Amino acid sequence: MIILKLGGSIITDKTKENTFKQKTMDRLSQEIKKSNKKIIIVHGAGSFGHILAKKHRLNDGYNDEGQLLGFSMTHSMVQKLNTMVLDSLHKQKINAVSIPPHSTLKLNNHELDSMDYDIFKKYLKDGFTPVTFGDVVLDEKLGFSICSGDLLIRALAECFKPEKIVFVMDEDGLYSSNPKTDKNAEFIEKTTIAEFEKLSTKLDDHADVTGGMGGKIETIKIISKMGINTVLLNGNKPDRLYHVLVGENTRCTHVYGGKK
Repeated sequence: MIILKLGGSIITDKTKENTFKQKTMDRLSQEIKKSNKKIIIVHGAGSFGHILAKKHRLNDGYNDEGQLLGFSMTHSMVQKLNTMVLDSLHKQKINAVSIPPHSTLKLNNHELDSMDYDIFKKYLKDGFTPVTFGDVVLDEKLGFSICSGDLLIRALAECFKPEKIVFVMDEDGLYSSNPKTDKNAEFIEKTTIAEFEKLSTKLDDHADVTGGMGGKIETIKIISKMGINTVLLNGNKPDRLYHVLVGENTRCTHVYGGKK
């Protein structure tokens, strides 16, 4: 089984509010179907969630009553994005079902407090493809906060111990620094957890309330220490996702936490 993270930057335009990349998502859905792999899909909120969440300071927790509408609106928008992702998967005859984080887990000061894993297990057993996503959720200490896709990846990885975790993003993989701002950034084709610990990667400059690339790197470190391999690839390049899902060579970054 594989856990697949579709980054918000690949399925939405993160600079334009509520802008879905339909053609890109449809192609990725085709590649997922073609691979014929058992998969849990996690997708980011992109411009459907981050802009509103930042405006209403939702990751800071409850401060005033006016944030409640912001919470509701943010959830509504990420749910709309989730529906569009599902529709794309359904067109490829993938039995995708939505598992919204706000109703299946709770945080405590941004950290996972509880999560219903049984619903994922049941859907997988019955032949479905679970699809979950970055969402606003209840928080025991803060009232509410944001559950990022990367947090979901960490939790699901620990529970399911997949053969690998695949991050689909808008870059070829990992670089020594941010390739969007540093022309001398060097591409990293493969690395081990020991080497990965030494990397210092700059945060990207998107309006991302969940940590951007910095948060992703911390997630990969945690996953690697579980003994799980991670692959990062460019979802804008046709067939790269398919090649990685079926174990074929393509341009991407491998972070070896388990066996090579």
